[in-house]
Amino acid sequence: MQSVATVLDVIQVAPADRTAIIIPESGARVTYGSLREQVLTMADTLAAAGIRRGGRVAIALSNGLPAIVSFLAASVAGTAAPMNPTYKYQEFAFYLGDTSARVLICSPKDGEAGPAAADLGIPILPVELDAQGTVRLRGISPKPWTVAPTADDIALVLHTSGSTGRPKRVPLQHRNLAQSTKSIVQTYALSPDDVSLCFMPLFHVHGIVASTLATLLSGGTVVAPSGVNPLMFWRLVRQYRVTWYTAVPTIHHVVAGRARSNERPSEGGSLRFVRSASAPLAPEMMRKMEEVFGVPVLEAYGMTEAAHQMASNPLPPAPRKAGSVGLPTGLEISIMDSLGNHRPQGERGEVVIKGPNVFSGYESNPAENELAFSDGWFRTGDEGWLDPDGYLHISGRIKELINRAGEKIAPRHVDEVLAEHPAVAEAVAFGMPHPSLGEEVAAAVVLREGYTEADLLKFCRERLAHFECPKKIFIVESIPRTATGKIQRRIVAQTLCGNKEHVA
Repeated sequence: MQSVATVLDVIQVAPADRTAIIIPESGARVTYGSLREQVLTMADTLAAAGIRRGGRVAIALSNGLPAIVSFLAASVAGTAAPMNPTYKYQEFAFYLGDTSARVLICSPKDGEAGPAAADLGIPILPVELDAQGTVRLRGISPKPWTVAPTADDIALVLHTSGSTGRPKRVPLQHRNLAQSTKSIVQTYALSPDDVSLCFMPLFHVHGIVASTLATLLSGGTVVAPSGVNPLMFWRLVRQYRVTWYTAVPTIHHVVAGRARSNERPSEGGSLRFVRSASAPLAPEMMRKMEEVFGVPVLEAYGMTEAAHQMASNPLPPAPRKAGSVGLPTGLEISIMDSLGNHRPQGERGEVVIKGPNVFSGYESNPAENELAFSDGWFRTGDEGWLDPDGYLHISGRIKELINRAGEKIAPRHVDEVLAEHPAVAEAVAFGMPHPSLGEEVAAAVVLREGYTEADLLKFCRERLAHFECPKKIFIVESIPRTATGKIQRRIVAQTLCGNKEHVA
């Protein structure tokens, strides 16, 4: 693979006449030559609007070609700062201010980003897409002021999800993104023959790096629908001969559920693998998915601070292990105790990482950085262990472990047992306040008709140690998740148990 050090390098590899992006709504096909021209033109437009190296360009766009071009152009001219376009006014006001956005790229037709930016005095740059698949910023003439980015420049700034506290700014250098992108291409042997379907939001590192940048670096084609609609999946796979896609388990669950039986739909003949990341994939869910898709389902491990991918199960003939997130990809992984000592193989502890795709630290947050790094290793906040084959297994977030009278219980293990019950659609375990034990195990379950809480409790008692068994199961219609499909155990616990001071 030729040398790739920046996001701009990623889109320079493929021949100009190859198809880079397909827009399903119009059927337009954008070549690599056109994509490069559009990105550089928009970068010059941003430069004309005053953006220089490091200048923050906020982007509030739904999925599609405008979001891709805007991200690439912003990372070339300055620093891209994508945001969830469905945020409300107060959320936009916070993120725009916290990011120090210099301009905002958004759709002129909808959303609350524009009013928030206007009230903060941030210039708004409306984006347009014509029928031929050309994206432009309206109202400013481009000027060739852009200076090419270097590997050390900040290409992207994102926020942590804030699931355990105030969101933190994560600045990612071009070198971080380039390394993660190369690792994904190598892990899945991506080539110009591959076609990916982008179903992950493009304001999240998963969609940006795995679905989009990795495909572009391989010279393949990204099918980029304007909306993330799993119900369109099989039609798009058939029409564009999609070879792989990556998503969170929530999306996989909906897609797999659209199959009429456990047989692979005829539309899926072009698929060669499915990737799952950004949230735990239960082994039972993996089994069901492989029955439906008829291809390997590969669980991976990623996070914003590592520019997405850190580990993945490999393609056949190498083994893929249900319940494991696979082998390290392009970095080092170790297990560390609370004192900073590395633990032997098979012992549990905090997962720590070190490598060229790992960021250098949270922005303007020395207190968090002091806690987050130990002797050059980044502490992920996840508990896990490495098996004899070097595969990483994640127990769950350390802050989410249930402390029952000193016994630490991984809620993910309880989730997986409940998911084995045929009547359970989704399950999430959490700590419930207890007057003498500190915490007791509880769970929220989306349950199909014909079963009761008593049935599930009996099922758990047959499969879990007594201290791990839920003592209370809440039957709910849905389970709260973040915009990228992550389960919010803290929010579930607060909602169902009330006292947020005593829940995991």
